[in-house]
Amino acid sequence: MDFNGSDTIPGPRAEDHLPHTTTAAAKIVIVGGFGVGKTTMVGSVSEIRPLTTEETMTQAGIGVDDDYGSETKTATTVAMDFGRIRITEQVVLYLFGTPGQERFWFLWNGLFEGALGAVVLVDTRRIEVSFEVMGRLEEGGVPFVVAVNTFPDGPRYPVEDLRAALDLPPEIPIVECDVRRRASSRDVLMTLMRFLHSLALSRSLT
Repeated sequence: MDFNGSDTIPGPRAEDHLPHTTTAAAKIVIVGGFGVGKTTMVGSVSEIRPLTTEETMTQAGIGVDDDYGSETKTATTVAMDFGRIRITEQVVLYLFGTPGQERFWFLWNGLFEGALGAVVLVDTRRIEVSFEVMGRLEEGGVPFVVAVNTFPDGPRYPVEDLRAALDLPPEIPIVECDVRRRASSRDVLMTLMRFLHSLALSRSLT
């Protein structure tokens, strides 16, 4: 490249610029086990081109990584996914998807730092994976909602059965979603924002 000005480095696309009406922003983390749909959710709902850090799964991961669904999944997030969505003219959410493989979970603490809230994605075929995820959020004091990603071959359960299985208190919202659909993913984020608003109101009254 000629650094004397004959070649230029392309800047961000027009749609990637932060809207001039923005007055507030919040950091939201999308967490869950391997293959639960975190990268898909960030990609489906982000209004900017999402940043992903997916790498190809190789033979070296056998016996180390979670290989559930590896027949169809060929890549895994090794650092984070990043996206952005505007929920009002004034408020934007910065979305951070966490890596699902357990050997990358040491990155979670940094991603949780400064987060207003979190979405815990759950796969009903492997509910047990969610316990450590929720435990880490609780340890970090990060409020969260639970979103059950509906896989075609995943069993469906009533919400109260899921609440009992996950040992969740009644105030934590549980919703079903299809993270491939933008509207469904956006609804999950709006559920989280309503929950965070209710928490803020209850704290202001105490």
